Amino acid sequence: MYGVEALIPVEISELSTRYTQATEESNEEEMRINLDLLEERREATLIRMTTQKQIIERYYNQKAHLKYFKIGDFILKKVFQLKKVANAGNLSPNWEGPYRIRGIAGNGAYEVEIMEGKVLPSNWNTVHLKKYYF
Repeated sequence: MYGVEALIPVEISELSTRYTQATEESNEEEMRINLDLLEERREATLIRMTTQKQIIERYYNQKAHLKYFKIGDFILKKVFQLKKVANAGNLSPNWEGPYRIRGIAGNGAYEVEIMEGKVLPSNWNTVHLKKYYF
């Protein structure tokens, strides 16, 4: 079985040209050619994968609007569905604040404090923050 090209039973019983012309020498030669071309195929695949990753990265960078804040900037914080007042409806505010950036926690996360100086217990990601302008 190993090293021989696979044939379906219909080709064997019907004696197709593929079956009649298949010999062990031609099969071995075809296998050697495939092994010789294997490294070239791997390189072409690597180039194609790298190109696709660059295209995806370019698309992401065009669509992503990353926000950066400095220490001392005033921000608004998103109000999550769980924190909204019951029966407030669609007219309840989506943002609360203003808050102040106290420190940078890294990877787009910030330490936030209220205006009186009390620090909020958890860090906040830039996705849930927006700049506040007086």
